[in-house]
Amino acid sequence: MNRLVILFLAVIVNSASSKTILGTPAAQGTTCATVELVAAKPHENNVTGSLNFRQEGQNGPVKIVGTIHGLAKGLHGFHVHQDGKLGNGCLDAGPHFNPHMVHHCGPDCSERHVGDLGNIWADACGTASIDITDSVISLHGDHSIVGRAIVVHSGEDDLGTGSNLESLKTGNAGGRLACGTIALECSRMD
Repeated sequence: MNRLVILFLAVIVNSASSKTILGTPAAQGTTCATVELVAAKPHENNVTGSLNFRQEGQNGPVKIVGTIHGLAKGLHGFHVHQDGKLGNGCLDAGPHFNPHMVHHCGPDCSERHVGDLGNIWADACGTASIDITDSVISLHGDHSIVGRAIVVHSGEDDLGTGSNLESLKTGNAGGRLACGTIALECSRMD
């Protein structure tokens, strides 16, 4: 009887491990994450927002939708940063998420930081409506952005086309206005 119980437990453990790899959902199904953006310096600005991330399967593109409020009208750099820490005016989020150690570029470049998501546009009311689909970031594996930070910058990202070294590092996007940690929200297995 003990052998039967051990065999039953082994089957359950094996089944569970085949659906999960290092805490991430299996290749099939939907994975979701969320971000609540907070102002980097609440006494200086009131930039806030909510974002939702959705990925079908382990290798599908990630869809980002949401709204950000309190921005100046115009373009603002929008990136995934290395760390999910939000302190020190969002500086604790570290640099752009760049596991391949390449130059900064736009989201359509063949070689870019994983975290390079380009710019978002804020209207005259200071609202940016986000609707981005990206095939480089992921909610799984080596390019997983879960636990990292989204950062909204004060200026326009030049997408690495500037004539200085900072362009190849940050896109000259300026200071950090808001940030939030990307948190796994749901996963549904098929």
